[in-house]
Order: sequence, then structure tokens, then C-alpha cells
Amino acid sequence: MSEPGFTVIALGGIPRVRPGDDLPALLIAAIERAGLAPQRYDIVVVAQKVVSKAEARYLDLATITPGSRAMELAALTGKDARLVEGILSQSAEILRAAPGVLIALTHHGLVMANAGVDQSNLEAGDEGRRVLLLPEQPDRSALTIKRRLDAHFRTDVGVIVSDSTGRAWRLGTVGLAIGAAGVPSLMDRRGERDLAGRALDATEVGFADAVASAGVLAMGEAAEARPAALVRGLAWTAATRPASALLRPKAQDLFR
Repeated sequence: MSEPGFTVIALGGIPRVRPGDDLPALLIAAIERAGLAPQRYDIVVVAQKVVSKAEARYLDLATITPGSRAMELAALTGKDARLVEGILSQSAEILRAAPGVLIALTHHGLVMANAGVDQSNLEAGDEGRRVLLLPEQPDRSALTIKRRLDAHFRTDVGVIVSDSTGRAWRLGTVGLAIGAAGVPSLMDRRGERDLAGRALDATEVGFADAVASAGVLAMGEAAEARPAALVRGLAWTAATRPASALLRPKAQDLFR
């Protein structure tokens, strides 16, 4: 019997995504161009940026008039006050503010720098003019893509919408699943036995986050132009759960 393992295949050749583009069709073409035939338990990881672009989640900074709170935070962080106002519009709560840093709780329940509002990898000439927001409902975005892939390839794949995030106590960014469909985003293994026969009492596996990180390693985060990857070789028996299942309840959050 072979040892368990998996492969991650970056999907190249996807053109720059613009508002209104048929992203599932672009992914289907990329998968076929790579000579892949998706099968059960394959997972397609898609960068949040291309999902947001296809969904026209742009914010034009020229249309924003900063309020007093945005002006106050802009002075503290050194950020453009219009950008800060945009961040506030996407935030349920500002958690930390310091020079160059603004950490927010988004309306989705995600804790992210700048509430996920981003200016990187936009079209030429966009810098300082427009910013990109997170998808309005990332789990729904993942499900929409999954349904199209399933129908085309006549199978049952998983889809994860990934973004990059920092972590408390650690330097560097990793992939984060902000949307998911067809995968067990959070696996509850409490009650299972370890090698010594002891019952696990706290083990929950962030499956979708782990897969998102693997996908990001193959996709890259700069100018690689590979906004999607196919992960093959994983399997599970746990029930599928959306990425929202990964959100830690505030009562259990020791970092705020």
C-alpha cells in the first residue's frame, strides 16, 4: 500500500480577470488546458482577488469623503484617509491601530489587516485610485464555482476561496480559507483516540485553511499570474462545512 500524500497543481494561463468575467468558465478552461480531469475529492483553490474582481468588488477612492474617525485613524496609521474610510465601511470593529497597521474584524467575522481591503495586483494605473474588497459572501462564491465545475466535469469537487493573512505571534503570511464549498472546512476529531489510546479532547482540524495554504504555495502571491490550483490526493469522511465554520466565537477569542 502506498503512503498517503497529495499533489498541488498550479493552474496557469488564466487571463487578467475583470468585472463581469465568467470566472468558472476561465477555471474550466485552465483545468482542461492542464490536461486534468477533475475527480471526487479534488479541491480547486481560487485566489480571493480574482473572485472579487469577477464580482466587481471595487471601491473608487475618489468617491469617498473621510469622516472624523477615518481622519483620526489615518493620522495614527499614516494611511490615506480615504482608504481608511473604505476599511471602516467593511469593518464591524477596529481591533488594533498603530503606525502602518490597521487590524479589523470584517462583517464576515474575519480578523484581517485593513479588513481585507487591498491595493496589490490591480490593473496598471489603479494604484491609489481603486481598491479591492473581499467577496460579499465568500462561501456563496465558492458554492457558485463548485456547481459550475461539478456540472461541467460531472463530478463532485471541493472549492476553496483563499486569501493571505498574518498570524498572532508569527511572522509571515499563510493561506486562509475565507470561502469553501464541498469540503469539511473544520474537522472535529474530539473523542477519537491517539496512539496511546487516550481520547482527544480539544483537536479540531482547520482542513480548509491547510489546503488553502498548500494552494497558495503553488499559486504564488506576487506576479506569478497563477490565481488557482488543483489539490489532488486528499480524502475525508467528515461532513462538508463552509469556511464560516472556522470562525472562532468571540467568547473563545483570547487575542482581543
